[in-house]
Amino acid sequence: MASLICFERRALDILGLSSDEWTAIELSLRVSIVAMLVSLPFGIGAAYLLARGRFWGKSILNGFIHLPLILPPVVTGFILLILFGRKGPIGALFEQYLGLVFSFRWTGAALACGVMGFPLMVRSIRLSIEAVDRKPVWTFMTVTLPLILTGIIAGMILSFAKAMGEFGATVTFVSNIPGETQTLSSAIYTFTQVPGGDAGAMRLTIVAIIISMAALLASEFLAYLAGRRVDLE
Repeated sequence: MASLICFERRALDILGLSSDEWTAIELSLRVSIVAMLVSLPFGIGAAYLLARGRFWGKSILNGFIHLPLILPPVVTGFILLILFGRKGPIGALFEQYLGLVFSFRWTGAALACGVMGFPLMVRSIRLSIEAVDRKPVWTFMTVTLPLILTGIIAGMILSFAKAMGEFGATVTFVSNIPGETQTLSSAIYTFTQVPGGDAGAMRLTIVAIIISMAALLASEFLAYLAGRRVDLE
């Protein structure tokens, strides 16, 4: 991940980005990657449960997972602040036993982005699982997982893209602190609120388009490789 960020930094230097602008970009990449990777095992588990499980309350669970898609992002951010803030029931436990603080930290931005992108990841993986013939649970790792690899990749890219563009939930939960929680989206918003900030907003907008296109191209390439691997097997 560090080498990827260094490569993108050299590539983006040609845009004449300031150190503060680069900090926002680097933070967005870190937040998005962490949100995507931490969400992945939970996303696979939730998708498998929804695709194969038969239990009471399945519809309620499905609705709960997809709730961030229909709730206003500021509502999701406020709920996260109540639950994962320093005095929140979950946040206090994390701080006490793990020393992990979410509120007004980049870790909180990653949490907010992960929550917002989670429904997209689960939906993509679930559709792939439902397209595969039912297999016993013990064959999941050796049979089902390789067959749904394309769906997993698609879900990861959707989660990453959602995290890169997230604004409402993040700014509500962790505010807009330069160097700590100011992501690419919040930096663009800040530029639009100050006189003469159009140039900075435009530079970061171009960066956002470049990163999004790179993510989509990477998704297509990885999906192609996954498809070839399945065909060969």
